[in-house]
Amino acid sequence: MSQIRFFALGGLAENGKNMFIVEVDKDLFILDAGIKYPSSELYGVDEIIPDYRGLLRIKDRVKGIFMSHAHEDHIAALSHVLKDLNIPVYATNFTMEIIKDNLKEAGYDLSKLTLNIINQNSIIKFGNVRVTFFNTTHSIPESVGIAIQTTRGSIVYTSDFTFDQSGDIKYQTDFGKINELTEKKVLALLTESVGSTEAKTSHTNFELDHKLNSIFSNAEGRILVSLFSSDLLKIQRVIDIAIAHKKKIAIIGRKAQRIVDIAIKEGYLEIPEESLTNLRFIDEKNNNEGKDIVALITGSRHEPFYMIQRMCKKSDRLIHINERDTVIIMTAPVPGTEKMAARTLDVLFRSDAHVEVIDKKLLSFSHANADEIKMMINMLKPKYIIPVIGEYRHQYSVRKLAMQLGYKEDEVFLMDNGDVLTFEEKPFVSKNDIAVGEILIDGTAVGDVNDYVLRDRELLAEDGALIIVAHVDPRKKQIVGDVEIVTKGFVYVKESEELLNSIKDEFMKISEKYLNSKYINWSEYKKDARNALAKFVFQETKRNPITIPVIISTESSN
Repeated sequence: MSQIRFFALGGLAENGKNMFIVEVDKDLFILDAGIKYPSSELYGVDEIIPDYRGLLRIKDRVKGIFMSHAHEDHIAALSHVLKDLNIPVYATNFTMEIIKDNLKEAGYDLSKLTLNIINQNSIIKFGNVRVTFFNTTHSIPESVGIAIQTTRGSIVYTSDFTFDQSGDIKYQTDFGKINELTEKKVLALLTESVGSTEAKTSHTNFELDHKLNSIFSNAEGRILVSLFSSDLLKIQRVIDIAIAHKKKIAIIGRKAQRIVDIAIKEGYLEIPEESLTNLRFIDEKNNNEGKDIVALITGSRHEPFYMIQRMCKKSDRLIHINERDTVIIMTAPVPGTEKMAARTLDVLFRSDAHVEVIDKKLLSFSHANADEIKMMINMLKPKYIIPVIGEYRHQYSVRKLAMQLGYKEDEVFLMDNGDVLTFEEKPFVSKNDIAVGEILIDGTAVGDVNDYVLRDRELLAEDGALIIVAHVDPRKKQIVGDVEIVTKGFVYVKESEELLNSIKDEFMKISEKYLNSKYINWSEYKKDARNALAKFVFQETKRNPITIPVIISTESSN
């Protein structure tokens, strides 16, 4: 009988960083590899990825990484993971095109990678294990659920899904494939949890279309629409309505433009060539203010808000928002962008443009709500349920839903990253069995940002920096010239001369000790100066700036 274990390196009790691992007879199958966006206290950190480095010593056991769909919280860590783990990647055509685009931007030679395109009819065999797929409905095309079929039953991973009955075939759930899995016995269901606290909501596509049509009909000037670039279903909706109103469509946002270009090239977005227009930079002759223009302001996370603020402040090169414009906000803030979204609305209302904020209820939620999760459980009839993708409160809510359907508490496993669930006769969870953590990405470097760096950034943000520059002649054992003090974000120099002179005096006192010794120990000199000055500054000001002594060895000329 197969030995089966499940654990997560990310995606449990958090939003994002999804990376789940199923182990069957020592073979590892990785499901997704996503990023998480940082909260505001992580200064300068661009993204957070799961700490996958524990897999390096067992990389020969990893059979592949299976991607469910093309959202960043499920695929964007791949460009880091593949640097150390060159393993086969499996994804649908559209997801793979986005992955390739990300990998090319990260400097990969794609010919050296094993990138396999699958569809929902693909069956991939690894000894006694078969990996199969089923189409699901999400806000991006060609999303799939993944089933790892073992001799003891299937482990089914839904990833993000809804049962919204969209008319577009590229977004439709295949109920037939889900039923096929039921016939073969489902050992465990890994179901998404994010929407589990949402009560049953009727999908409101008709109401959204009605609202947009009404806005388009009444608009007197340009129409600007903020959209997330990964939400291709909504982008297509707005495009269809714009075309019906005989408008020209301009797409703004560099990264969004790439996703949209891929979607058009591969046939996932339908925009007639004659309906697309490119805006030119604003100058004396051109202001891009044609009444027939619909500009889609697209990006991920905070980008649409940032671009709108620039357009309001007239610092954008393509659009300056004015009182004749209609601005439609279709980007409900995601975690970490709430403050920026609120500030953007404030700036936007000052511009005197006609602003329409689409109600969150009309922006159909692209995660399964309580009823849809129950429906998935009822269709698959799993023996055990493991809520994934979501914070602990969401996972807890899935357990309550499962218990309403007759499951017992010990049949639904609420787990944290690093916990290991072993499927014995009676499954059990080993808490914190695997070391897990986060790798903070700052720019392009991996793992160069640690707690010390973040603490320094926090201090810089709160109390600023104090830099003391001194030139020391090691032969004559004396300070050459004046001691300079540079402050950034600490005090206003012109009003703090007395304090700065006291800091200089303190530095001279510390220097005496080292200048009177036989040899100058430069590292001890700097260390002592830093510690003593930081202590002195705190006593005088109750502030704790980053203190940096710059002591330069200089031979004086006379």
